[in-house]
Amino acid sequence: MGFLFDTRYKARSFLLRLKRKNVFLPKGLNNTYIKRPKGDRSIHRKSACILRESNDIMASSSSSSKFGFSSTASTVTPYNYGIEPLNGTNFSTWRESIKLSLGMMDLDQALRMDPPGAPNDESTVEQKRSYEQWERSNRMCLMVIKNSISVAIRGAIPDSENAKTYLEYVEEQFKGTSKAHASTLILKMLTSKYDGVSGIREHIMKMSDMSNKLKSMDMEISEGFLVHFIMTSLPASYGPFKINYNTQKEKWTMSELIAMCVQEEERLKAERPDVSHLTTTNSKKRKGNRQGGGKGNISKVPKIGASVNSDPYCKFCRFKGHYQRECPKFKAWLTKKGIPFNPDIGKKAKSD
Repeated sequence: MGFLFDTRYKARSFLLRLKRKNVFLPKGLNNTYIKRPKGDRSIHRKSACILRESNDIMASSSSSSKFGFSSTASTVTPYNYGIEPLNGTNFSTWRESIKLSLGMMDLDQALRMDPPGAPNDESTVEQKRSYEQWERSNRMCLMVIKNSISVAIRGAIPDSENAKTYLEYVEEQFKGTSKAHASTLILKMLTSKYDGVSGIREHIMKMSDMSNKLKSMDMEISEGFLVHFIMTSLPASYGPFKINYNTQKEKWTMSELIAMCVQEEERLKAERPDVSHLTTTNSKKRKGNRQGGGKGNISKVPKIGASVNSDPYCKFCRFKGHYQRECPKFKAWLTKKGIPFNPDIGKKAKSD
């Protein structure tokens, strides 16, 4: 009875492991042995059958995984390959995705090699096998390429039974788009300047990425020219660094340029004062000046159109209520001094 229990336990554990791996199980295989009576000897036979069927399932799933197919997948679609459908604006990325996906599935033989001669009665086994491999690769490439193109664009492309020729037809349809995209990339490279905020490494990697995109359009930029081009995009704070590079005989590679520029950026940051600290300190001081003086220190700006002194004021006797030309004390003082009285005193001269 102990052997029987051990067999049931092994079968159940094996089935649980299959469930965790998402392996498809035949209908009725899961719980048929659980509802048996305790003393039934057929449990041992049923458990042994379960183990044999489970081993067959694992063998079939492992063999299918060698070819890149999942046992749970019922259909194969272009979306399984991670290829973005061609829509007219993403030709460069679409072509790279097609070549990458077909290469990873080992189906790009038709894109890399010319078609071999059709086999005949005198062909060897090796020649027949080579033709069969190429024919299968060509057929799969055509299916993947066509299914990754939208229907509207597919109708404008001439058909071909050769995958390599069909891909060339697609490239001819998008030559104008590639030229426009290349012009945009070149203009962007010419106007790109390092702002000193995003990071020198990110700036160089962005320029290198644009160069690689131009290379894929048969507009390759040499590494030495790209290094000089990136050096000219650096701001004036990197002036001594650029002079040091120009005086050297050795030419830097892209990896050396990134390392040197990052080192120079760290040096400039170390020599630069802490601007954020100064800004925070000054803002706190201004805030204290506004709030610490109380209401008496706040200067109120008079409204536009309102007069500062609404009552007349005498500059001679320092009293309000009359002007200096109307002051009796001022007139008496003029008489005492023998100065003739001028009624227009204190008035502003009118401009013509």
